[in-house]
Amino acid sequence: MEFSAKVYHHLLLYLADFARLCLWLVLLVAMFGALEKIFALHKQKLFRKAFFRDVAYYFISGFSASRLLILPMSAIAWGVHQVVPAGLQTWTGALPLAVRIAASMIVGEIGFYWGHRWSHEIPFLWRFHAVHHTAEEMDWLVSSRSHPVDIVFTRLCGFIPMYVLGLSRPLAGSVDAVPVVVMLVGTFWGFFIHANLKWRFGPLEWLIATPGFHHWHHTYQEPLNKNFAPMLPWVDWVFRTHYAPKGEWPARYGTETTVPADLVGQLLNPLMPMMLPPSDEIESETEPVLSDTASPAFETSAPFIK
Repeated sequence: MEFSAKVYHHLLLYLADFARLCLWLVLLVAMFGALEKIFALHKQKLFRKAFFRDVAYYFISGFSASRLLILPMSAIAWGVHQVVPAGLQTWTGALPLAVRIAASMIVGEIGFYWGHRWSHEIPFLWRFHAVHHTAEEMDWLVSSRSHPVDIVFTRLCGFIPMYVLGLSRPLAGSVDAVPVVVMLVGTFWGFFIHANLKWRFGPLEWLIATPGFHHWHHTYQEPLNKNFAPMLPWVDWVFRTHYAPKGEWPARYGTETTVPADLVGQLLNPLMPMMLPPSDEIESETEPVLSDTASPAFETSAPFIK
């Protein structure tokens, strides 16, 4: 009876999560669907190619990311607690919540930036991140097209400095609002910067990311490996990877890296010894283009080979 009760309890939790994800999906489709209809950058169908695969990624990420993060985040939090001076964490932990959230947004952004950048520079990490760059049509749902390993790695890179500085307190014995707010804001902004919207914020684009900023990160052609910051473009300016020409947009999106066309292949292939699938399984929304441009996948760990 006790085992059955536990199974029933966990089943209810999964059903609640599924209902929550469904509700958010409906709201997001309604909001971004309307915005992309009125302010569309490119004319494209709502149910464009791979739309339903990206919906599957939306649910996979929603179910798996937080659960996969529990063990590594707990271990890292414990390790940080052992080696970081208690005085530092006590001081930052006593700051007002609004100050901790603001500081965490900046500190976390720098961590997310480097996690994202390393995913382009390190071939093993690119195996997972390449899935996200297969999109050749951009809209808000492309933000969900990410391998769970890719999501976990990038989020850890953002949360570790927050833990080290004591801005987030996972061992405090209660739910900490800081990482919750950071992830909610970051997730929503991820949908926004991928959206098929022609919005530009003028001078404010140096302060806050827009589709005009992030779309250049997904360009198929040069300049590659730009605009890694998810929310704060000035971070890219500091690390010399900023590119946002006024009034210009990429002519084409995607990657030269070969990635399986099916969902299961995209999830399993990065875990295999060999990444390259047979040619008839490679995702291709358009005819391949012969180019002398180096693929961003295996440029070696030296940054930004042209």
